[in-house]
Amino acid sequence: MEQKEKKAVILTISAIVMLFMLNLFIGSVKIPFNQVLEILLHGESSKPSWTFIVLQSRLPQAITAMLCGASLAAAGLMLQTAFRNSLAGPDILGINGGAGLGVALVMLLFGGNISTGQITIVGSISIIIGAIAGAMLVMALILFLSNRLKSSVMLLIAGIMISYLTSSAITLLNFFSTAEGVHSYTMWGMGNFGGVTNSQLPFFSLSTLIGLTISLLMIKPLNALLLGEHYAQNLGINIMRTRTLLLISTGLLVATTTAFCGPVSFIGLAVPHLARLLLNSNNHKSLMPVTILTGIVIALLCNLISSLPGDKGLIPLNAITPFIGAPVILYVLLKGNSR
Repeated sequence: MEQKEKKAVILTISAIVMLFMLNLFIGSVKIPFNQVLEILLHGESSKPSWTFIVLQSRLPQAITAMLCGASLAAAGLMLQTAFRNSLAGPDILGINGGAGLGVALVMLLFGGNISTGQITIVGSISIIIGAIAGAMLVMALILFLSNRLKSSVMLLIAGIMISYLTSSAITLLNFFSTAEGVHSYTMWGMGNFGGVTNSQLPFFSLSTLIGLTISLLMIKPLNALLLGEHYAQNLGINIMRTRTLLLISTGLLVATTTAFCGPVSFIGLAVPHLARLLLNSNNHKSLMPVTILTGIVIALLCNLISSLPGDKGLIPLNAITPFIGAPVILYVLLKGNSR
């Protein structure tokens, strides 16, 4: 590992440790530093409510932020490499839109319930099922189209068209829905790392870790794709299999994070560029791990900022992420235009 890569890894890991601890110590409820340490070390404090806040709210929320940031960043990097487009992001193939449409159907059309005759599912579970089902249906459609459309550019355009269709359907559902339904859907659309409970955390962690493992196993094919599909084929890379694995991993990562955390914007789009700036390299052997680590840093930072108002409530994630992501994208556009 080169010196610059080592510095980037050390910097990001140090930032993760610091931000993770700050996420446990800082929140809407003020808990003394020594009491938080007591809770983390011994699982109890002088107030049961403080123990509940740290172990049942702040800890799973910080872990969720780490996994979500890593997932969206890895998905963004894979899509930007596969489509050779610096502005490609996790929502570019319509997977985010599919998840959003699934949630809209549950909230706005079915009133927040999924009923299958004798079984009725209500609450957050129904929303998660709707989001995952919508995202996976779009991913299945994209996989079908990927076998028919040989060009990555054409597949990219197809994804954009799917996004427009899902957006149109969501707009119609909002128009014909009740005020309460529209409000609930709007709140979900703002993004939130606090939606994963301790009981849901194992499933969320397993799903995202599977997707991240696939992304790490794709480092060699991604490096080959940087040189173009024809060159990658000459190196023995199976383009169709690589594209299918890429769509499955990005679909799994985006579907899971969107289902549990809402459509978190800009992390998948901007973080890969931040990692490239840190490394000044496009070699995925170092770029993929640093992108994942940088995604964790940004997600933890956003989660920390969201809790800064204290007793005034939490700032929605999608009100914070553009302030970090948009300047990065503008810098990339200006830098590319100046060449």
